Amino acid sequence: MVGAKMAAAAAAASIRERQTVALKRMLNFNVPHVKNSTGEPVWKVLIYDRFGQDIISPLLSVKELRDMGITLHLLLHSDRDPIPDVPAVYFVMPTEENIDRMCQDLRNQLYESYYLNFISAISRSKLEDIANAALAASAVTQVAKVFDQYLNFITLEDDMFVLCNQNKELVSYRAINRPDITDTEMETVMDTIVDSLFCFFVTLGAVPIIRCSRGTAAEMVAVKLDKKLRENLRDARNSLFTGDTLGAGQFSFQRPLLVLIDRNIDLATPLHHTWTYQALVHDVLDFHLNRVNLEESSGMENSPAGARPKRKNKKSYDLTPVDKFWQKHKGSPFPEVAESVQQELESYRAQEDEVKRLKSIMGLEGEDEGAISMLSDNTAKLTSAVSSLPELLEKKRLIDLHTNVATAVLEHIKARKLDVYFEYEEKIMSKTTLDKSLLDIISDPDAGTPEDKMRLFLIYYISAQQAPSEADLEQYKKALTDAGCNLNPLQYIKQWKAFAKMASAPTSYGNTTTKPMGLLSRVMNTGSQFVMEGVKNLVLKQQNLPVTRILDNLMEMKSNPETDDYRYFDPKMLRGNDSSVPRNKNPFQEAIVFVVGGGNYIEYQNLVDYIKGKQGKHILYGCSELFNATQFIKQLSQLGQK
Repeated sequence: MVGAKMAAAAAAASIRERQTVALKRMLNFNVPHVKNSTGEPVWKVLIYDRFGQDIISPLLSVKELRDMGITLHLLLHSDRDPIPDVPAVYFVMPTEENIDRMCQDLRNQLYESYYLNFISAISRSKLEDIANAALAASAVTQVAKVFDQYLNFITLEDDMFVLCNQNKELVSYRAINRPDITDTEMETVMDTIVDSLFCFFVTLGAVPIIRCSRGTAAEMVAVKLDKKLRENLRDARNSLFTGDTLGAGQFSFQRPLLVLIDRNIDLATPLHHTWTYQALVHDVLDFHLNRVNLEESSGMENSPAGARPKRKNKKSYDLTPVDKFWQKHKGSPFPEVAESVQQELESYRAQEDEVKRLKSIMGLEGEDEGAISMLSDNTAKLTSAVSSLPELLEKKRLIDLHTNVATAVLEHIKARKLDVYFEYEEKIMSKTTLDKSLLDIISDPDAGTPEDKMRLFLIYYISAQQAPSEADLEQYKKALTDAGCNLNPLQYIKQWKAFAKMASAPTSYGNTTTKPMGLLSRVMNTGSQFVMEGVKNLVLKQQNLPVTRILDNLMEMKSNPETDDYRYFDPKMLRGNDSSVPRNKNPFQEAIVFVVGGGNYIEYQNLVDYIKGKQGKHILYGCSELFNATQFIKQLSQLGQK
């Protein structure tokens, strides 16, 4: 038995797998889904709200839904026709309007039976509303099951999740840091975050040990989460953390560490120009819940003079874990990605030529002695070539996808000189000597958009040990205004910095440098898809960002003034005691880093790179919302207007 448990823990189920399994079980009327059962699945319809849609779409494709017997998937609040002989599985948030609509469905007898699944726990009173509606519609027998699913979070990667996407402005950085926020509003924000985190741990099947910094929003989350977990563990009959879910988890031997981090400890990273593939896609393209939307520019040359320019086609691509290229290269520096796409393309062309060659040989007349002997050994080759066709086509699809995405990213890099920004910001953040003045870049009309310049200046301002003198600041402000920048974000960062200064010393980013390598020969030659001329081939050196450094201190139990006074909560202890003295002195194997106030792919990638060097350890990265620099600057700007 111990052996089996060990194996279960070794083949650790990622949060992605766990949430997918939970969804499949739900779609299977809440009985575990068995892979190899013969026969057709039960056909059913799936009714979800926007929240449910966002949770399902990064995890299950339409084909997978169909394999589970879902013939139709519809939004709850759309006009739906009755399908009286089919069961319906609902997956929605327990909100007033959703419940009203479900009651209406019951009254209109839309479906044969109803399996009601709530993303987050439903309150007693709302449950009674549904019961009353079912009675009134005499549909009690048709309501087959009502379940709380505790799935109120969105998993984007095996090791990354985000709380929500629909109402994310409710839990955004701006919402938490508004100067005029009332206590009750703050309570609501915190409860929303805690509800999702609670769902996350129920799905993970583990009760964490919680650490957080003092005097921040992260601390409020920690206190509430500790209380909620504690109450659930006390209620033995209804506890969600007992029995089958706990033993099989990847955490059966040691509990995970949850590090709650406040966005305010590091505002530079979310503004940073980045150099790795996934983070660049998120920074410069429209990339959302693992789907990237591209505008394809259609050719202008061939249209007659005076004709209207053609409309741009919008294309969207899913960048999923099934995509081997994406999995392998999403954390690679961009020039490497361009080179790899080129290599893939060349190897694909070679395979394609081989198939073409075989085809032409097979077309030869059979009289020729030589052709007959060639036929016999080529038949085997052809058979293998034909059997590899589906694989080849899939390969081709992925190459095309990444060629398009990488080309779109490259256009931004070249048009906005993002390599220059990236290198310069790295130097600022690592306090290296700068080779050209900040004013030059801000005043250079060819370098980047006004927003790029603003991001650069904010990073400089945030990272500076000594704030620039008033005279210098005026000069910078004038240059920024001349470059067309909106100065609102700076207003907010100024207040923030004055406040943060009282609280703590500025965050250090480690001393790293990016070293330019010789430009890549393969990408430089004219046959390449990517014209990388003038783009620096910068190579990253591993450096730990503040978030990673904090995690490293707490996970490895290192003593460090930065994290020594972090509070310590253990929801399993009978009496909650307020201490920052950890009871357990062993380093943790598993940790979840959760950023209250928003996260980004730069930090995620930094954590992934950090844990690569640690044998047998796992990290999950979560955040209340995932924003890129554009969205973050917008929030700073709104905060600066006040």
